[in-house]
Amino acid sequence: MFENTPNFHSTDIRILTHHIYEYKKGLRSIALHTMNREEQEKAEAILKRRGVSYLIKVVSAVRINIFLGDPNCIKIIESFHKDSLSQYSAEQDFMLGIMLGYDKCEQYKRYLEYSEKRKISSK
Repeated sequence: MFENTPNFHSTDIRILTHHIYEYKKGLRSIALHTMNREEQEKAEAILKRRGVSYLIKVVSAVRINIFLGDPNCIKIIESFHKDSLSQYSAEQDFMLGIMLGYDKCEQYKRYLEYSEKRKISSK
């Protein structure tokens, strides 16, 4: 019923446009949005039309991650040369968390825990 109406947008697209709104209003410098891969073209068209820098990483056959926001933040994420968030080093994970605006103290704790796990697993 609603799909045939011209203003229908999926939840993924509505959330994406909200992230864009927050970025454009200066509430965040970057956002990470995971969404259905079927809507990738629609998402890219919206991002291009609104002049927002972005980077897309495939999560699975059906999901993608879209990093969107400040061009310098996007360049930093591109410089990681990783396809999956699980491949990030402790330092990269920390930087991403800070750029996304996560609680700083929680990021410090996460970094230390992640670093300690890496030390133990490399022995």
